[in-house]
Amino acid sequence: MWKSHQHLILAAALLAATAAHSFAQQSELLSVLRSEATLEQKSAACRQLARIATKEAVPTLAALLGDEELSHMARYALEAIPDPSVDDALRDALGKIEGRPRLGVIGSLGVRRDAKAVDALAGLLKQSDTAGAAARALGNIGTPAAAEALEDALPGASGGGQLAICEGLLRSAEALAADGQNAPSRAIYDRMRGLADAPHQVRAAALRGAILARGKEGVPLLVEAIHGPDYALAAAAVRCAMELPGAEVADALMAALPKAAKERQGLLILALADRNEPRVLPAVLQAAQSDDEQLRVLAFRALKRVGDASCVPALLEAAVEGADDVSQAAMQSLESLQGQSVDDQLMARLSEAQGKTRMVLIELAGRRRTATAAPALWRAVDDADTAVRAAALASLGAVVETADLPKLIARLAATKDDRETAALDKALCEVCLRSEDREAVAAQLAAALATADGPVKARILETLSVVGGATSLEAVAAAARSGDEGLRDAAFRVLGQWKSVDAAPVLLALHNSASDGRLKVRAMRAYIRIARQFDMPAGQRAEMCRTALETAERDEDKRLVLEVLLRYPSEEMQPLALEAAKVPALKEEASLVLMGMASKGINRAELGKALAQAGHAPVKLEIIKAEYGAGAKVKDVTAILRKYAKNYRIIFLPSTSYNASFDDPAPGIVKQLKIQYRIDGKEGEVSLNENATIVLPMPK
Repeated sequence: MWKSHQHLILAAALLAATAAHSFAQQSELLSVLRSEATLEQKSAACRQLARIATKEAVPTLAALLGDEELSHMARYALEAIPDPSVDDALRDALGKIEGRPRLGVIGSLGVRRDAKAVDALAGLLKQSDTAGAAARALGNIGTPAAAEALEDALPGASGGGQLAICEGLLRSAEALAADGQNAPSRAIYDRMRGLADAPHQVRAAALRGAILARGKEGVPLLVEAIHGPDYALAAAAVRCAMELPGAEVADALMAALPKAAKERQGLLILALADRNEPRVLPAVLQAAQSDDEQLRVLAFRALKRVGDASCVPALLEAAVEGADDVSQAAMQSLESLQGQSVDDQLMARLSEAQGKTRMVLIELAGRRRTATAAPALWRAVDDADTAVRAAALASLGAVVETADLPKLIARLAATKDDRETAALDKALCEVCLRSEDREAVAAQLAAALATADGPVKARILETLSVVGGATSLEAVAAAARSGDEGLRDAAFRVLGQWKSVDAAPVLLALHNSASDGRLKVRAMRAYIRIARQFDMPAGQRAEMCRTALETAERDEDKRLVLEVLLRYPSEEMQPLALEAAKVPALKEEASLVLMGMASKGINRAELGKALAQAGHAPVKLEIIKAEYGAGAKVKDVTAILRKYAKNYRIIFLPSTSYNASFDDPAPGIVKQLKIQYRIDGKEGEVSLNENATIVLPMPK
């Protein structure tokens, strides 16, 4: 008993401590919102308040509802607070704010399903700028009163307004059904599906709702739509049949099938197949013989779900003789059919098949990964027809195991045709990648290098790069040191595309030992590529970049390293940029990298010192005029830019977003920032794309 009390006391203490911490944290976050903090800082505070805020936060957050920049984040926090004062605040704001913030508040009232807001939202249905948002909000509230307001507004609506109200009514019907009010929900659906002037998607959605709301009693409605004059409604009814449970639905679909038009038979067949209804199989096989190609395609697709071994003859005939779409659908079904008897039928035909039938069966052996087909496929790789050989090799890659790898390797020298060569190389890769021992298969490939001729050696190296691992890398590195120029060139090409970081030391060693300048460049470029493309710890990447800067012999390669620094800005990378800036040929690029790093938050406070160390002298900068916008929607931002301009040619705004720093004068439009300035007495002008780093060129 005492231990139980101890546990309760401990739990209460922890709860109290957690609550105290949350209240303290909330107080700090609300202080940020009341301060002169940046937009990003206030947005982050709202994001955290969404997790911990209580009703005490409502007044401060509500005060931001009219703020163009922060209204969204304030609502994000308010919507999560489980207190009615939030609804009061949102309703109060509804009559005081305008524009986008007002639309957001309307949406939040819907999210919170505030029944007290129905009358106010109903009034907004009459205003063109708020009708859509109000209709959706009323739909989310989903009370009988909200639905009534939407229905009252429907007769006078048209175009986009009608569509918005219909969407709201559909949401209301869903909400009412979810609350167990099925009768009013059905009434809404029935009225909407009878709207002759409503868009077809509205009537289709209403039909779906009316059927599902009735359950098995909706089956007559479903059948009526299937036989009705509107194809879109028939399609909606069939899709609904896939959702509606019960044997009555399958019975109705089966009864409708023989009476339906051909274009609807396909829909019914797919619906029955989706329900895994085995009774439909005879009808599907009959449809597969139709002279309507689209119906045949749908029938063969349905056999993926309801077909069995008895369907093999019909499917195989369609795969061989049918048009492209029919053949493809039949092949997909043959690939999907389950059961050993399916494989047995297909393989029994393979040994005697000729022409296209043989090609289809060879392809199916690979697609079905039929291991028993291996002997027939090995015979086919010696066929006189190149296409047969290539198809057989492709399928062998899918069915044989590692034990057959030597037989595939032995064929490398025998393949000459491009199609056959590509199929064999792919088969080798597939078998190797399925192996449980990658190092063992790599050793077999590496051993084959010794006796292979030039072109085959290159293909083996390519396969080794796909297999990867230590053994593969060692074999390719040895080839790169070979005296055979062709082999060496192929090995360097493969290493330049290696897919793991472990190739970096090999490439560095090859660079240092190579006497051929061309190969040295290729090794260094491949080394830098690894630093640029692969995931690795920041310290490891920085060390690779340092090594490349120290080792590379050409300025072009060092500039590639600077790109890596800018792509992965970090505290470890900044000293490398500073050192590079001391090299006259790299000074300008390295300075820009430092600027870019600073714009991404790397030691921004020390930017002046860093640029000075890089030899980037301070300037006397004056902003003459600055405008931000597009076309006629332009805002003068001279005062803002002057505030943040210092004595360097780069200007950092409080946010990386121009819209956040300047306000957005043209929402939804791509804008430019145009600046007229004076540096050391000389005037210049620059136009920058939206959100670009503000770097001012030196005037000439």
